[in-house]
Amino acid sequence: MKKLFLFTFILLSAFKPASDKIQVFLIGDSTLANKAPGDAPETGWGMILQDYFESEKVTVQNHALNGRSTKSFITEGRWTKVLKEMKSGDWVFIQFGHNDSKDKDTSRYAAANTDYKKNLIKFINETRAKGGKPVLITPVMRRRFDEKGVFFDTHGDYPSAVKAVAKELKVPMIDLHATSREAITSLGPEGSKAMFMHLEGGFYTKFPNGIVDDTHFSQYGASVMASLIAEDIKKQNFDLANYLKHFGTTDKYFYELPKVQQPVFKKDTFYITQYGAKNDGVFLNSVAINKAIDECSSKGGGTVLIPDGFWLTGPIVLKSNVNLHISKGALLQFSDNYDDYPVVKTSWEGLDAIRCQSPISAADVSNIAITGGGIVDGAGQVWRSVKKEKLTEGQWKKLVASGGVLGKDQTTWYPSEKSLLGNNTKGAGNIAAGYNLDNVAPFKDFLRPNMVRFTNCKKILLDGVTFQNSPAWNLHPMLCEHITLTNLTVRNPWYAQNGDGVDLESCRFGLIDNCTFDVGDDGICIKSGRDEEGRKRGVPTENIIVQNSSVFHGHGGFVIGSEMSGGVKNLYITNCNFLGTDVGLRFKTARGRGGVVENIFVSDINMTNIPGEAILFDMYYMAKDPVPQPGEKNELPVMKSEPVNAGTPQFQNFHIRNVVAKGAETGIMVRGLPEMNIKNITIENAVMQANKGFICIEGENINLKNVSLFTKDKTVMQIQNSSNVTMDGITYSDNRDLLLNITGDRSKSIKLLNTDDKKAKKSIEFGGNASSKALSRK
Repeated sequence: MKKLFLFTFILLSAFKPASDKIQVFLIGDSTLANKAPGDAPETGWGMILQDYFESEKVTVQNHALNGRSTKSFITEGRWTKVLKEMKSGDWVFIQFGHNDSKDKDTSRYAAANTDYKKNLIKFINETRAKGGKPVLITPVMRRRFDEKGVFFDTHGDYPSAVKAVAKELKVPMIDLHATSREAITSLGPEGSKAMFMHLEGGFYTKFPNGIVDDTHFSQYGASVMASLIAEDIKKQNFDLANYLKHFGTTDKYFYELPKVQQPVFKKDTFYITQYGAKNDGVFLNSVAINKAIDECSSKGGGTVLIPDGFWLTGPIVLKSNVNLHISKGALLQFSDNYDDYPVVKTSWEGLDAIRCQSPISAADVSNIAITGGGIVDGAGQVWRSVKKEKLTEGQWKKLVASGGVLGKDQTTWYPSEKSLLGNNTKGAGNIAAGYNLDNVAPFKDFLRPNMVRFTNCKKILLDGVTFQNSPAWNLHPMLCEHITLTNLTVRNPWYAQNGDGVDLESCRFGLIDNCTFDVGDDGICIKSGRDEEGRKRGVPTENIIVQNSSVFHGHGGFVIGSEMSGGVKNLYITNCNFLGTDVGLRFKTARGRGGVVENIFVSDINMTNIPGEAILFDMYYMAKDPVPQPGEKNELPVMKSEPVNAGTPQFQNFHIRNVVAKGAETGIMVRGLPEMNIKNITIENAVMQANKGFICIEGENINLKNVSLFTKDKTVMQIQNSSNVTMDGITYSDNRDLLLNITGDRSKSIKLLNTDDKKAKKSIEFGGNASSKALSRK
């Protein structure tokens, strides 16, 4: 009986009734009200606010309604209903004003400085009488720009009336009138349209002819407004701020995350079979598919449908407002004939270059997608060279027997003589080296393309598709904005050189969610151009979310660089698994790159079977496999200081929390430059089972907290020429020979805190001109 009682008590405690939650009541007008599904895309900001709170702690009750003023909300009995449901400790957020100004409608009109104020005071006093907590919100801005692009306000005295009441009754106030104005004007007359209802005809059932509405929000606009509310809750330190939802276990909140716009398409469907496509695996469908895409786009957009079957094709070019939908039973197989791929101006590894046209490409378009459950195969086997060391003897013999040619040393296979020539030609295809569309023919086969290449595009969706066997990088958006990759499977042979999964290059506002990568090079990679060309472009990759994804094999799980010359900032990564990748979290650069990588937030990462480093910061990237082959060594370069210049890269402000790695060569390695240390790195709550533990070379302000280093190496931690390194709460394997080795005359301000140094045979050792004064312990 006691066990049954205890079980029942635990069960009831785990499922607390909603009445135990803090309730936030929203009262107001259409700008925050709930909408019916048929009202899409109109969204009230109150519909989004719940997403920014921990749902088990806070419930948002949205009582706002379209067309209501303070007066009509009372006369219709809606306020009475809110009072009945309210309990002590609940919050009431009050935002009216748009409809109170309707002076020709006696049922709604409430003059700003008389009835409007009186009604606000009524809401406040009656909320307080019930033990509730009222919050006033000034009216949200409408989008209003004059012909010269100057913003103007339409709210008259209503915002000042709210402020006067807040001051008189000493009630908290959120000035949404001011913050929404800033949000709208920051996007400008054109960009701010995305926040509101600027719709063309044919996209939404409720608006068959389209609509221009600068009062009511799109989902994107509502998300921005709800974030402004959450931000003020945090800024003013309301008790509610304790229940704002974090992104993973980082210090960032959901409301702070980038807002990614989604593409939307007309309901019209264009079947490729109506344009002459055949699914026999022999007929080349390039003309038919591109014709369907062109007509779809010219008629305002819709879906181009690739039905079940085997569809052979050459390059496909997406156009604005087109969703290329690949049915679950469809295989879109790209041709293995080089003649089907003309050479074009593009880029290669961050440099302007001539390459063969990508199997799927788009440039300077908006509102595009590739969706469905089918497979896209890039015929990569006819483009890629293969190293003998990466195959078994049997596999190598089979590959050589299939055709192609061997390099001079007989250890690399090339698909053709032209491919071999290109590999042996310095700068082959690079425009800076003098190559153009007319002089690359001798080595055309070497100019393998990235499979999906989008350039300067906006609002991109890739959802549900399998992309595999790419000639080079698999997915490559460059200079794009508002990119969503969801539910994808991305595959390449593990030996596929340059066979990256996805490379976001100089892109803004992106989401990678619930994707699986099993590739031959870096899995999820962030780039922004290379060396002087990248710095000249000067466009960082920024505001990217990566979550709920896994990487099997490849050189790195989540990677930044090495082409990061335009900078990288504001990345958010959580809940990812890396299994068998050479390195887990891989941040790489080199002298000559330049660029700043900063403000990176990572949490809740699981890794297993990592042959290299679980977490690696490396400013000596040398364009070689991160794990040496048998008989090779990755020797550390000579640490000679050089002058700081435009080509000096920087890594700073990384926040990493809750990482588990079972099996790695090294748990954590930080390897900066003497002239530019890696700075401001925090790694907290990590468990590393590795051969080596923590190695820090040329680091500054490096902080480890609650990190376990279960190593095979007899030395747990090594610090060389680094400063302001704090190791707090370190646990490690028993019977180690040495806990911490400090070397280098530039090592200083090193702290070892809350760590049992008596488990090791020797706690501290100094060498290489390091001073014993460099360390303090507690």
